Amino acid sequence: MRARLNQIVVDCRDPHRLVRFWAALLGGDPVDRARGWSHVEPPGSARLAFQPVTDGKAGKNRLHLDIAVDAIEPAIAQALRLGATRIGETVTDDQGSFQVMSDPEGNEFCFVTSTA
Repeated sequence: MRARLNQIVVDCRDPHRLVRFWAALLGGDPVDRARGWSHVEPPGSARLAFQPVTDGKAGKNRLHLDIAVDAIEPAIAQALRLGATRIGETVTDDQGSFQVMSDPEGNEFCFVTSTA
């Protein structure tokens, strides 16, 4: 058997709102589905689906998305305009740089650049 990634599902309180944040950030058209679900298919990426849940986020994500960008500061500025929050400062090491962010519901993700 060979398995393949079908989609990445994010639990959230407001899928309709959150899919629009991610569609604006990554591209693609937001789609609202039955039972409160929403999804976006960013060009060249896996589908991101948003599932409604009643409980709020508690604690740090055990899994997060790394979003490759050409330059971190412009990506941060765009994400902030869309409702994201910056967490800490940009970190640079021998592999490149990354900036931890959170989406409007507090789900962490990183903007990353590579030196390679």
